[in-house]
Amino acid sequence: MDVSTDHELPSADEDMEIRAVSAERLTFFGDAVVAIALTLLALELPVPEGSTNSEMWHSATSHRESYLAFMISFVVIAAHWRAHHRVFRHVTATNSRLTSYTMYWLLTLVITPFATDVIGGHGAFQSRFIFYAAVQCAACLLFILMVREIPREGLARPGTPPEIFSRSIRRIGMVALGFLISIPVSLVTHWAYVCWIVVPLVDSVIDTRKGRTTAQGSED
Repeated sequence: MDVSTDHELPSADEDMEIRAVSAERLTFFGDAVVAIALTLLALELPVPEGSTNSEMWHSATSHRESYLAFMISFVVIAAHWRAHHRVFRHVTATNSRLTSYTMYWLLTLVITPFATDVIGGHGAFQSRFIFYAAVQCAACLLFILMVREIPREGLARPGTPPEIFSRSIRRIGMVALGFLISIPVSLVTHWAYVCWIVVPLVDSVIDTRKGRTTAQGSED
C-alpha cells in the first residue's frame, strides 16, 4: 500500500528558510507596531488655542507637561526600536517564547501613548507618574527576556558576537533601573523625572571610560 507524500516533512534547508522568514516577519511586524505607537503619540498632542499671540503662548505653556511627556515617550520608544533593530538584524529564527515576549513587549509600546496622556494630566502626580514608570519597567523587562532568549536557544546567525546581546541587556537594564528608582523618588519630589535621565547617562559615561581604558591597555 502506497503512502501519500503530499504531507512530507520539510527538508533541513526548507526548515531553515521557513524559520528565517518567520524571523523577518516578526521584525517587520515590530517595526510596524512601533510606527503606529509613535503616530498615536503625536495624535494625542494638545493643540494650542487662542486668537492672539499671548493667548496662544499661554495655551501652549499650560500644556507643557503634555509636551514634555511626549518628548520623553518619543525618546523611550525610539530607544526601544534602536535596541530592537540592533539585536534582531542578527536573528535568523524564532520560537514560541520569543514570539510571545515580542507580542507583550509591543503591547507595552502601544500602551505608552495612553500612559503619556495619563502622566501629562493634572493632579494625582504620584499615581500618574508610577503608572507611566511601571509601563516602561515592564517594557524593559520584556525586552531583556527577548534578548536573553535569542542566544540561549540559538536563534541568532552563527558567529554573532555575544557582546551584542549582553550590551543591549545592560543598556535597557539601566533604563529600567532609572524608571524603577524614580517610583519611590516620586513619592518625595516631582523631580523624579531626573532619574530617567541620570541613571542611564551615568552608566553611559562609565561604560565609555571603561572602553577607553581597555583600548589604552591594549595599545600598551
